[in-house]
Amino acid sequence: MRSIRKRWTICTISLLLIFYKTKEIARTEEHQETQLIGDGELCLSRSLVNSSDKIIRKAGSSIFQRSVEGWKINSSLVLEIRKNILRFLDAERDVSVVKSSFKPGDVIHYVLDRRRTLNISQDLHSLLPEVSPMKNRRFKTCAVVGNSGILLDSECGKEIDSHDFVIRCNLAPVVEFAADVGTKSDFITMNPSVVQRAFGGFRNESDREKFVHRLSMLNDSVLWIPAFMVKGGEKHVEWVNALILKNKLKVRTAYPSLRLIHAVRGYWLTNKVPIKRPSTGLLMYTLATRFCDEIHLYGFWPFPKDLNGKAVKYHYYDDLKYRYFSNASPHRMPLEFKTLNVLHNRGALKLTTGKCVKQ
Repeated sequence: MRSIRKRWTICTISLLLIFYKTKEIARTEEHQETQLIGDGELCLSRSLVNSSDKIIRKAGSSIFQRSVEGWKINSSLVLEIRKNILRFLDAERDVSVVKSSFKPGDVIHYVLDRRRTLNISQDLHSLLPEVSPMKNRRFKTCAVVGNSGILLDSECGKEIDSHDFVIRCNLAPVVEFAADVGTKSDFITMNPSVVQRAFGGFRNESDREKFVHRLSMLNDSVLWIPAFMVKGGEKHVEWVNALILKNKLKVRTAYPSLRLIHAVRGYWLTNKVPIKRPSTGLLMYTLATRFCDEIHLYGFWPFPKDLNGKAVKYHYYDDLKYRYFSNASPHRMPLEFKTLNVLHNRGALKLTTGKCVKQ
């Protein structure tokens, strides 16, 4: 009996030692992963990350500095972030699959639903670029324009259009909001759901004409369509492709690589920013670090009110509602914003959430 107890005691002590040693190793690795060498250190503490949603919900002026006066680019940090992101993805390559990646009839698995598959159609294959649309492209200043209602009455249109390269999200309308959002569009994303939400699912000819007119305004811009993410939007993608080909629209189509979203998420998770699925805005910022020396963000504000308590629309152009703090959401936009604000304060990017200075 004593020998059995002795063996149990030894076994228990061994297990406890293994447990604590494992925790110690994990703690060490965790600490190492949070470090981006030298000036690139992101320094998002565990307490900051875990309590961010609660902190951000208050949206106090003491937390977010709306003023951008005195902001200065930290070029060494920009280069360090670019270098670290390149360990996970190369935006020049991953921004789009190319013609040689597939052939018509190929079957691929959706990125976020591996059980379901998609057939590469002839139309889709014909619109794949021969080479990356961002190959060898570099810009001094870039604007990434989100769609928050914080842009309304901002008078940021001229400032946005003054940048060398302008990235916009989800084919948002610009002409009727030009004073606040500008009109220049060099790279614009379009989730397949936009077809249903903004263009009536192409139910009638007027919807299709409205869509063709919107794309005709893009001229030689890159139209970035995440066609391989999840099942459900494939018919919309095919309708869009067919209209582009039929009307010979002068847009350069791009379809993100199958690894992009996981690579972007991996980068942020490694830096202890526990996002679920990166929002389009965060994706675009991450990609832009590859080819932009200075990145300016506009229209990023994931809160129902501004710092003065005034209601802010989710999108500047419609009345869509969104539950920013819902656990059911695929994104963690307030956390993303908090992270971008930290980077703004350190000079890695410029985040504008108020009125722009008239030029």
